[in-house]
Amino acid sequence: MKRNTLHSGAALGWATLAIAAALLLPWYAMPDAGWLRDYPAVFGDPASAPGWLQASRGRFWLWLPLAAPLAALLAPLCAGRRQQGLLLAAAGGLGLAGLLGAGFAIGPQGWVWFGWQDGALALPVGQPGLGWGGALTLLSLLMLLATGVARLGYFQGNEFVSGAVVLCSALLILFIAAPVLKSLAGAFLDEAGRVSAAEAWSRLASDRIWNLGCLQGRASCGVAWNTLALALATAAGTTVLGTLLALLTERSLVRARPLVRVLSTLPIVTPPFVVGLGLILLFGRAGLVNQGLEQLFGIEPSRWFYSAKGVWLAQMIAFTPIAYMMMRSVAQSIAPTLEEAAQTLRAQPMRAFMTVTLPLLGPGLANAFLVGFIESMADFGNPIVVGGQFAVLSTEIFFAIVGAQLDQGRAAALALVLSAFALAVFVLQRMALGKGSYTSMSGKGDNGIPPPLPAPVRRAAMAVAMPWLAFTAVIYLFAFAGGFVKLWGRDFSFTLQHFHTAFGLEWDHGLVWLGAGWDSLWTTLRLAGMASPLTALLGLLMAYLLARVQFRGRGLFEFGALLAFAVPGTVLGVAYVLAFNVPPFELTGTGLIILLCFVFRNLPVSIRAGTAALKQIDKSLDEASSMLGASTVTTMRRVMLPLLRPALVASLVYGFVRAMTTVSSVIFLVSAEYELATTFIIGRVGNGEYGVALAYCTVLTVLMLSATAMVQWLVGERKLGRRAAATADDKAEAAPAMAAARP
Repeated sequence: MKRNTLHSGAALGWATLAIAAALLLPWYAMPDAGWLRDYPAVFGDPASAPGWLQASRGRFWLWLPLAAPLAALLAPLCAGRRQQGLLLAAAGGLGLAGLLGAGFAIGPQGWVWFGWQDGALALPVGQPGLGWGGALTLLSLLMLLATGVARLGYFQGNEFVSGAVVLCSALLILFIAAPVLKSLAGAFLDEAGRVSAAEAWSRLASDRIWNLGCLQGRASCGVAWNTLALALATAAGTTVLGTLLALLTERSLVRARPLVRVLSTLPIVTPPFVVGLGLILLFGRAGLVNQGLEQLFGIEPSRWFYSAKGVWLAQMIAFTPIAYMMMRSVAQSIAPTLEEAAQTLRAQPMRAFMTVTLPLLGPGLANAFLVGFIESMADFGNPIVVGGQFAVLSTEIFFAIVGAQLDQGRAAALALVLSAFALAVFVLQRMALGKGSYTSMSGKGDNGIPPPLPAPVRRAAMAVAMPWLAFTAVIYLFAFAGGFVKLWGRDFSFTLQHFHTAFGLEWDHGLVWLGAGWDSLWTTLRLAGMASPLTALLGLLMAYLLARVQFRGRGLFEFGALLAFAVPGTVLGVAYVLAFNVPPFELTGTGLIILLCFVFRNLPVSIRAGTAALKQIDKSLDEASSMLGASTVTTMRRVMLPLLRPALVASLVYGFVRAMTTVSSVIFLVSAEYELATTFIIGRVGNGEYGVALAYCTVLTVLMLSATAMVQWLVGERKLGRRAAATADDKAEAAPAMAAARP
């Protein structure tokens, strides 16, 4: 009988990778990254030896995960595909159970569970967190399990889909669900660490959270109602503005499109506190508006801006670009022939827009609203800068963690309320979209010309969007001007000293990076440059699984991806510190934990952008590719990715600029070795060096605008094979024929 071979060599490759990692790479974490320079010393150092040496030196619990890949090599000897699947699933599952079980049960000093280390079962040696050898073995065992599951008939036998679902699920559990849920569980624990229903109720039912004082004449309501009202207003406003900007750049202002794109994306490429600072210079007590009102009308300057109105305005400026980038991708996906068909049936342009175009924008509108809502709830920078006495959940959580009280239980309760709001909006969005079809891109040719916007829509868009872009430009003009004057408010003379302090260069037998900001800039660029493609590719892969693959637990899968956005960045950062400060994943103080925080913090936007775009691409394209013999990987690379270019650009740009400008989620993760640009800026602001801070912000903005343009150039535009708009001569030649065709 002819022996079965491992299909495509995938299982063989994963088993070989696990064996090589256990033989050649350090099994446990290294104290620094210099082990590659002294690689031979790895085998002689007990702390850095490969897995097989570690097992032979007393760590007997490693034998099971080390033997599992060897068992997987026997799969070709099995008689059938199902038998292969059973062997691979058993090998991968048992290996994972042994590796993770021992990893969580055994710490540096031995057993960490049930007091076993104090009894007869005490271990003579413990273990630190996993290193490269252990991590690659863990990944390989996970993929062997996924391959076995596919060969057992699950996921229609598709090994790629099975591997993608299993891998993405494991990543969501490890880097989002587990840390966040561990942090939120603190709401139900008392000071001694015991579960206490009374303590949980006192925290969750606090009058500070739920009071309705604003309806009874008091200054404000509880922080929960403040946050909910602000999030709804911000989500509605950013969705409307982002949609109007997207329609203008795609349907009307074609020649002005580059300028509109720059102005509309400017807020997303700057640190969050730049918007607040620019608004303060304009509307603050000593701002130009208050000063002008005092001089012209004698109105005494006040602190009216430091309130809910100021936070809402700052969030509108900061989050409208996200809605614009998502809605632009959706607007590009709508086939012009649909509106042409409606107008051929004598529908007026406005009626065609309302009955055809607007419904097809539904997924994008829902996703933009959801992301805007969650961004507003999780926002920390704007409320802390311009909120004044207006408290929201994110600022309350921050003060509960870093304040004098250090009440992690109260912080967890507030985060739980915030997560409940996000989940409710997520469910409402799913109910609103229902099971309707929003497909507008099929496998058929589409040579339609995008029709211009109806006159009422165009006028309304121009009346709202153009003043908004001008206002945005003014805000940033004031903010950046502070980096070029000696001392704002006192000495407005021009200077470049702040730029020299941050980014000075000298030549002394070679180029000397003299400025104080170079180290933080290079560190941030390196980590953000690695995080951006990982965020985009992982997000689009998850979006493909959600839009194209049906599997059990799909709802939990999607909510797990959304959970990173449903909690404020401060909570996520603290959750990472708590979760990754002990074995088996000991990452605190490394650059890797910052990289992972970047990726999974920004992942939901990539998923939502990809999901909205995929819902408009007909599944017949996938099916046609499969019928012609293409694999799933080939279909995604040759068919889906070219059509997803706008979503890919949005994901790459968003992942990069948010990694460069994030504050709250990494404020607890940075170290002396890994200082970031935003923490450097915050330090300068704390020292009163506002000029240096604004000069750094200016350099960051220019750098990220250049990076955005480079990403757009490298990825390119999606080509849908549509005709160019007709010229005036073409219209003149066609006019007689069109007149003759009319009844």
